[in-house]
Amino acid sequence: MSQTITAAMVNSLRSKTGAGLMECKKCLVETDGNEEEAITLLKKRGVATAAKRAGRDAGEGTIATYIHGAGRIGVMLELNCETDFVAKNDEFKELAKDLCMQVAAASPLYVCREEVPVEIIDKEKDIAAAQAEGKPQPAIDKIVAGKLDKFYQQVCLMEQTYIKDSSMTIQDLMTAKIAKTGENMKIRRFARFEVGA
Repeated sequence: MSQTITAAMVNSLRSKTGAGLMECKKCLVETDGNEEEAITLLKKRGVATAAKRAGRDAGEGTIATYIHGAGRIGVMLELNCETDFVAKNDEFKELAKDLCMQVAAASPLYVCREEVPVEIIDKEKDIAAAQAEGKPQPAIDKIVAGKLDKFYQQVCLMEQTYIKDSSMTIQDLMTAKIAKTGENMKIRRFARFEVGA
């Protein structure tokens, strides 16, 4: 017997995911009322939706700033979207501020792994390979790949764990926001300043 989907179940899923009411209800129906499975389904659909929108031009946006530690750390970040309407939205501005706080706290060096210079990647690969010396080549390759992934998680903003929710990365956060607004969004650049650093 299939589970009756109540308004309370839909509202609960919506508050946890930020997805639209109809999308929440549809996913709950498809998963027979299982909230965890519905969340997974919404995430998969969000990723698919975000991927479709990734090619669209994001020429609008905002520049956000954040000062932390009595003026010891400052961050400036440009967050782009497709329309002026979304750029002026409070939720979009809050996202930009949260991203500034992330940069202040986690000190990334690049937005994404594609921005990391080849010579730095090569250096990290060499270090990882030297540490794995003496092991069979397939094991060395695995170790190097693993250490490189860890390196990206430290230095690339999109791959960092979100400071406000450790169950997601910044990429997951952006994907969820893109799915919710229906617009492509992109972190274009940021700068982090620290007194004496």
